[in-house]
Amino acid sequence: MASTFFIKNNGDSAFPKKGHSLATSKRKNDEDLGGNSKGRAKKPNSKHNEEISSESETESTAEQNEREGEDEFDETPQEKKLRLAKVYLDQLREEEEKKAEQVSFETELVAGRLQEELVSIFQLSLLAPDASEIRVLRGHQLPVTCLVISPDEKFIFSGSKDCSIIKWDIETGKKLHTIKGGRKGTEARHGGHTTQVLCMAISSDGKYLASGDMNRAIIIWEPDTCKQLYKLKGHRGAVSALSFRTGSHDLYSGSHDRSVKVWNVDENAYVETLFGHQDAITGLDCLSRERCVTAGGRDNTVRVWKITEESQLVFHGHGGSIDCIQLINEEHMITGSDDGSVSVWSVNKKKPLSTVKVAHGSFGEAGLEQPHWVASVAALQNSDTVASGSDNSEVHVWACGQGFRSLQPLFSVPVPGFINSLEFSTSGKFLVAGVGQEHRLGRWWRQKEAKNGIYIIPLKRRSAQQEEPPATE
Repeated sequence: MASTFFIKNNGDSAFPKKGHSLATSKRKNDEDLGGNSKGRAKKPNSKHNEEISSESETESTAEQNEREGEDEFDETPQEKKLRLAKVYLDQLREEEEKKAEQVSFETELVAGRLQEELVSIFQLSLLAPDASEIRVLRGHQLPVTCLVISPDEKFIFSGSKDCSIIKWDIETGKKLHTIKGGRKGTEARHGGHTTQVLCMAISSDGKYLASGDMNRAIIIWEPDTCKQLYKLKGHRGAVSALSFRTGSHDLYSGSHDRSVKVWNVDENAYVETLFGHQDAITGLDCLSRERCVTAGGRDNTVRVWKITEESQLVFHGHGGSIDCIQLINEEHMITGSDDGSVSVWSVNKKKPLSTVKVAHGSFGEAGLEQPHWVASVAALQNSDTVASGSDNSEVHVWACGQGFRSLQPLFSVPVPGFINSLEFSTSGKFLVAGVGQEHRLGRWWRQKEAKNGIYIIPLKRRSAQQEEPPATE
């Protein structure tokens, strides 16, 4: 029987001829149709199909962009009015923002000038105290490592390597209460610390006193009665730094385990742990914002921890171990290092704004001099007056220059021994130094002639008559 074939106009058979497989016919048809026959899947392994697919996508994308371009110009009168109205509103908003920025800049400029004038007046009015005016309070058997002043400036609380805490009356200089230290291993039955007390903090309302020790414990006390309220545990290393957030009972703690912990003292509760430092934390401070600053010892960094944002800023020092830190205000801080330098930082700059190298001099033979370590720093909050302490038997009081870009010495106060802790009173009427025969974190040197105690240094100011220039005829 003869075979019947259906022939297309192009002369090709619509069905496979004899001697041709079905697959061969399909490839032929695909090639004739440019590989775009509808309803047929392309072979994924075919290089020819891949090239055709890419060209097809490019062509379809170009056609789509062309159609979108046509749609953009095809807008109704109402849509055009709406678009122009939005443009006009954006212009008005930009103009208002520029005006607000200008007003804010002018306000900050005036406020900055007024603050600089007030600060300069305060600095110029400070006088170095006479040695006879400095009071010394003795009661600790071993070096004083830390201290705090009560918000009402009536009491001082001091901690020591002898594991004890003493409450002092500032006016009379008498001991009001002593929390004796116990032996290591008697924590269960002893009501106080059983290892060296390294740090202390008091809340801004005077309701809570916190102390940390070498045994990883944080103890919360009632300042009025010196009664123990509870212990906070969680650190895996010595608790080396404590600070309450101003206006709250949030407590920040730094440890040799390289972590910062946040606590809610009202609830006797742990909140969270912050990691980042590569070495033991040696100092910590905070003010009213939900953030704190820390010194990382030999990792040579200062970190600003933004609690709510769950982020941190890292600042690198010049070298050495950064052993102490204090906030001057919410934007600036001061640090001391074992390379002898004192630095002022801004939270907006990665490097110090100003640094005084070998701030407390050096010791040793010629050519082998070593700087005196800076063991403590303090700042009179929201002013430009700061202080630093070392083992060179002097407390240096400094004035920060304009924009905190320089440090100028005001005067020095003779205080023999290691100055392990410094704190200004809130009013700026006096400065308190905690002194010992040894450094608070170790026993590298010992000054036998020094006395373990508290030094209260009055900050005198010139009287109005002294400040007035002499009259000229």
